[in-house]
Amino acid sequence: MVRNILDVLDLSVEEIDELIALACDIINDPKAYSERCRGKKLATLFFEPSTRTRLSFEAAMYELGGNVLGFSEAQSSSAAKGESVADTARTVSCYADIIAMRHPKEGAPRVAAAHSSVPVINAGDGGHNHPTQTLTDLLTIYREKGRLNDLTVGFCGDLKFGRTVHSLINALSRYTGIRIILISPTELKLPSYVKNDVLKKNGIPYVQTTELESVMPELDILYMTRVQRERFFNEEDYLRLKDSYILDPKKLVNAKKDLCIMHPLPRVNEISTAIDSDPRACYFKQVLNGKYIRMALMLRLLEEADR
Repeated sequence: MVRNILDVLDLSVEEIDELIALACDIINDPKAYSERCRGKKLATLFFEPSTRTRLSFEAAMYELGGNVLGFSEAQSSSAAKGESVADTARTVSCYADIIAMRHPKEGAPRVAAAHSSVPVINAGDGGHNHPTQTLTDLLTIYREKGRLNDLTVGFCGDLKFGRTVHSLINALSRYTGIRIILISPTELKLPSYVKNDVLKKNGIPYVQTTELESVMPELDILYMTRVQRERFFNEEDYLRLKDSYILDPKKLVNAKKDLCIMHPLPRVNEISTAIDSDPRACYFKQVLNGKYIRMALMLRLLEEADR
């Protein structure tokens, strides 16, 4: 049976917990998994630039003993000739056992999944969804905190266009004791549909503020994001907002000693490099966790497809 992961909500809480447990087992005993995907091929269809997501998918498949094919920009594919996403998916599923796809247009991976004969994983579509980054974030929180409930989580920066923020809020809303603090310029506030359909609907307490330092002492998790130039139509607006929040050691004076600082990367200048040596900095741990959770996800999807 072919199963696709297009949204983190395609997975139940129990399935997410199982994936986290599997990822932790891979971390503890990588040799036991080094041949599990021998003979399998992953196709990475990246119509939009990426470093961490694409390379972590590729590293994940190689470490499972499989192989990788694909492209890293639309101009390297027949999309440059006008081929549709549907036809690309039909074609590539003749060559590969599983597809990871990133696309600038929201909903494109769903179109691909509807026409593919192999599992499709959404590796990011526009400002919409990024489920494997969310799984990466959940694994990071679990490894750092030992739990996914009873946490106060602050999201800071671009909450309007940040697909990683939207996906993680969706995922956390299904756990108990979660409190959300939204820190952003007025122009980059969390969209009302996320507040209404996720936070309010699920009874998740939340606070909106423009001040980072005032809420810092409350946070168990601080999730920083960059202001994304590629999501702006107006360069002037981007330049005005890009340095709204810069995390430096002074801003951490009143933070908890076990605060977990996260960032989906790439970082521009919203986290000072002086923070990198702070034991609370977890963003490069996130990078490594991304490889392990993608190993777990691909393993599960391929096992289901072979049944």
